[in-house]
Amino acid sequence: MDTLTTLLIACLPSAITGFCFWCIEQKIQKQAKKREAEESERRDTEEKREKLREQQELFLVQGVNAALALGEATARAVQRIPDANCNGDMHAALDYATKVKHDQKDFLTRQGIESIYES
Repeated sequence: MDTLTTLLIACLPSAITGFCFWCIEQKIQKQAKKREAEESERRDTEEKREKLREQQELFLVQGVNAALALGEATARAVQRIPDANCNGDMHAALDYATKVKHDQKDFLTRQGIESIYES
């Protein structure tokens, strides 16, 4: 055997092993890219879902405010009717609705200020 054949025989197992490791590395990188893309898609979906929840909360608060405003307006209108005998329950309910409205407004204002300073 000449030196070239001996050198070739000695390097062949290393070359095959190196090629196998390269194939494995490519497969791992492909899986990592796939996992990264799935994670990005999941994050985007979560962000969309969170924005929808925020919008739902906003509509819920607006609906409560509208119901309170309607209830207050109705109670005040009934109080102005001369023949309507408003008992203490009407006045207490009106006071309670006004208190709840102001408490909710104060809470939302406090939350808004806190969120500004959290950033």
